[in-house]
Amino acid sequence: MTNKTFLAAALLVGVLVTAAPAIAHPHVWVDAKAELVFNPKGEITAVRNIWRFDEAYSAFASQGLDTNGDGKLSTEELKPLADINVESLKDYAYFTFITAGDGKDIDFGKPTEYWLQDQGGRLILFFTLPTKEPVKTAGKIKLEIYDPTFFVAFRMIDDKDGPIVLDNAPAACSAKTFRPPDMDPAAAAALAAIPADQRNLPPELQLLADDQTNGADITCH
Repeated sequence: MTNKTFLAAALLVGVLVTAAPAIAHPHVWVDAKAELVFNPKGEITAVRNIWRFDEAYSAFASQGLDTNGDGKLSTEELKPLADINVESLKDYAYFTFITAGDGKDIDFGKPTEYWLQDQGGRLILFFTLPTKEPVKTAGKIKLEIYDPTFFVAFRMIDDKDGPIVLDNAPAACSAKTFRPPDMDPAAAAALAAIPADQRNLPPELQLLADDQTNGADITCH
């Protein structure tokens, strides 16, 4: 494992393990999409995450990974970075959270499949995150995708299928997407003043970061 590859993984999860220039919160921007996987009983069994990283992070993280020098990054060339990132993300709950209708936080197992690919200079991470137990959909289910420290800024994106896809869900299930509110300039400036090597935010700024959540409320009637 090279220092550069390890640092790229560390930046993804918001932990700097070596010296780097002072940089603001957030440092990494991610366009996110999620697919909730249902079993034949109508229970949620996994979340498929699709994360597209910003150009600056993608360029930094992928330096030196074009091992055959063809000017392209294959899935195979990106596999070492994907391995490190996914392994590191487990310490941060994969930035993925499900709360059941009774308010219980749902636990996840290890990703069952994952890979990175390059799309026009932006890295996209795909990974399937299974729940440890099937999640019954009685009551409202909340899916949230965010970094509590706001080192990584997630934003759910719209495409032809929408930001949230319900895979094999009962017909009576629907998803209502939510995104973080726009941050006022003073709050953004205060966060920007936090150095990159300071993971934990001061309490007053943590309250601001707590509002920067993405996801969906899932309802099955």
